[in-house]
Amino acid sequence: MDHMAHDEDDAQQTQTPDDAQPTQVLPTGTGTGTGAEAATRRDQAVRAAVEQGVVGPAAPVVGLLDVAGIRASAAALRAAFDAVTPPGTPVLHAFAVKATPLVPVLRLLRSAGIGAEVASPGELALARAAGIPPADTVLDSPAKTPAELREALALGIAVNADNPQELARIDALTRSAPTGSPVGIRVNPQIGGGAIGALSTATATSKFGVPLLDDGARDWVIRACLDRPWVTRLHAHSGSQGMPLEMMVRGVAAAYELAEEINERAGRRQIDTIDIGGGLPVNFGSDDETPTHAQYARRLKARVPGLLDGRYGIVTEFGRSLLAKHGTVLARVEYAKRAGGRPIAVTHAGVQVATRTVYAPASWPLRIAAYDAKGRPKSGPAVGQDVAGPACFAGDLLAENRPLPLLEAGDHVAALDTGAYYFAQHYSYNSLARPGVHGFSAHADEIRFAVAREPQTLDEIVAEAGGGAERDALRHL
Repeated sequence: MDHMAHDEDDAQQTQTPDDAQPTQVLPTGTGTGTGAEAATRRDQAVRAAVEQGVVGPAAPVVGLLDVAGIRASAAALRAAFDAVTPPGTPVLHAFAVKATPLVPVLRLLRSAGIGAEVASPGELALARAAGIPPADTVLDSPAKTPAELREALALGIAVNADNPQELARIDALTRSAPTGSPVGIRVNPQIGGGAIGALSTATATSKFGVPLLDDGARDWVIRACLDRPWVTRLHAHSGSQGMPLEMMVRGVAAAYELAEEINERAGRRQIDTIDIGGGLPVNFGSDDETPTHAQYARRLKARVPGLLDGRYGIVTEFGRSLLAKHGTVLARVEYAKRAGGRPIAVTHAGVQVATRTVYAPASWPLRIAAYDAKGRPKSGPAVGQDVAGPACFAGDLLAENRPLPLLEAGDHVAALDTGAYYFAQHYSYNSLARPGVHGFSAHADEIRFAVAREPQTLDEIVAEAGGGAERDALRHL
């Protein structure tokens, strides 16, 4: 069995002890193109959005996606793992659909060689609508129903069983209808949590996977595989926002070492693919993209060389790290007021688009950029002010006492690094409509927009709230 080698790579990467609590602001570094280039494209897009009416009184909040940045991230991810694996190594990069569940985004990623990781019937439907083939799709979820499993196995989608009961369901389904789906077992290496406990998937009591350090659990996984020659994969997802790279590598190493033990016991290479999950942290403190997928891949190569020597296929499930830096929530300032001497910019971007930030601002702080009424970067002395959303509770704030050029009615604010999750987690408080999402790209001196998601209409809000044929249902009880 290969042992974890010493990592001499990435001297600029912060060496965070395994028990440390990392902050959201990570070290600077080079990612998919320079942060300055992305910031320039963003500024151009904001101005064009104002000039072209993409944002305005009739559409006071919109999402913007940088198509060039997304393509660059996908290319950089593929290049990162190509650089550390021999030619011909099967590597599937499956985008975590939960991060940005928009069919045009999934189609864009597919054109860039990226598949899909899905965790619900809805996400699978989106991946299929985007044309992502079953061979490039992975189903993960801790609560798959028999119907979900049956569909995935019929289509030939890779399935990672979360627990013994689920594996027993797969046993029964494959006896009645043989499948071509690759089947794996998800394991929890129980390496500990990162800075955000709610997102940490590899703690001692995590709900995900088979807990390898619990009594008898490791032996159960080995026996389950040996008894089922068609179980050919292991899956471990230990990464998340706020997780140090070294802990992520430890989680992957645990899955690799288990695969080696299973194959040694089987006397053959039964486990042929290891799904290392995703969860690469994102720097929310500046335009720099760091840590990079290349840094992570090189660290894996240095610490777990056997994983990447060509004997195993590799699956990744990155989401936030592919999309976050390439999205912006842009909102018009409806009113500028004061309370207790503090300026307040009242906007149309709040809890409905930035739920995590509003309810857990210490864990999910956002950078805010100020633009004037024409969409130009706003200048002037920095003044501490609140950037408030439209919802009817006092805590609906994107930023509190944030130093910015003093905002006025008609100006614009941009919540940066919001390409992942902020377009997914719409919160219908106050029946606020889902905003439209627009992709943009630069052609010579022109910014072009394309609608990735239409804004929600009032009729759609009413229909979702039971305003159709069922509107009188309760009166007849």
